Amino acid sequence: MIRFVVRRAVSTLVVMLVLSAVVYLVFFAAPHDPALLVCGKGCDGARLAVVRHQLGTDRPLWQQYTTFLHGLLAGRDFDAGTGVTHCAAPCFGWSFQTDQPVLGMITQRLPLDASLAIGGAVIWLLLGLGTGVLSALRRGAFVERALTGLTLAGMSMPVFLVGLLLMMLCCAYLQWLPFPSYVPLTQDPVAWAGNLVLPWLSLALVSAASYARMTRSSLLETLAEDHIRTGRAYGLTERRIVVRHALRAAFTPVLTMLAMDLGGLLGGAQLTEAVFGFDGIGRLLVDSVDKVDLPVVVGITLVAGFFIVIANALADVLYAVADPRVVLR
Repeated sequence: MIRFVVRRAVSTLVVMLVLSAVVYLVFFAAPHDPALLVCGKGCDGARLAVVRHQLGTDRPLWQQYTTFLHGLLAGRDFDAGTGVTHCAAPCFGWSFQTDQPVLGMITQRLPLDASLAIGGAVIWLLLGLGTGVLSALRRGAFVERALTGLTLAGMSMPVFLVGLLLMMLCCAYLQWLPFPSYVPLTQDPVAWAGNLVLPWLSLALVSAASYARMTRSSLLETLAEDHIRTGRAYGLTERRIVVRHALRAAFTPVLTMLAMDLGGLLGGAQLTEAVFGFDGIGRLLVDSVDKVDLPVVVGITLVAGFFIVIANALADVLYAVADPRVVLR
């Protein structure tokens, strides 16, 4: 197990390095001039040279990337025009439009996205896993057909539509809840949870459908394996077979799916934030694209990619804990 974890840690670092190189090449070495995009159409030659110097695109490409990588590992200095500004490690870049480090802009909004991701994940796991297990154990019954229909309906509804319907029902018509506005957890835990109930449900109702289908198909496949039939032949109760043997193996594919979803949400839930008017990483990304604030776009892309890579690495370790056969492969 220790060697397995070490191998996964090394491969994760390699993937992160490759990811940083690919993202940098896409944004700064693609067939366009990043400085011209930032400067705009009416930019003269002198201003364009200043922007190139600020972005560092006036140097050879290999030197640009090594400087960028050095900033991630040890920090770097930026010439903002009025003086040299130091960006501490890990430095994902500097926004010259707002005169702030990119990482600081992201970390200010990260608690909101973390709250959305973790709270939504808890609800959709409870709904999705429970629905999937019940559908598999009641295969062919009316309950299974009804849950399958609800699952298909949930998968066909976009998250922004679910969010709007929930706000219209719970906030406008029934007036059970106020219109959501984010309150930090450290400031008021009750208000924090109350304002995030509808966003959590919006994410959970859509995502739970996918988890229900995945759990159902995985559990049915596991129940058809030889060791399950052997357990039944030895007289084990159905409850013991399902709880102690089938569920453990059936839930392992869900871990990979959960890692992808959590990593993506931590990198910004654009639609959910837009529907409920939250100022998170997703809105920051949209605003930065609109303003052509390239360092912020690059930084958010890297942070989102790193979250997904780390989440998948943790999922691999949990996968091995749940199914020790993975370590032997």
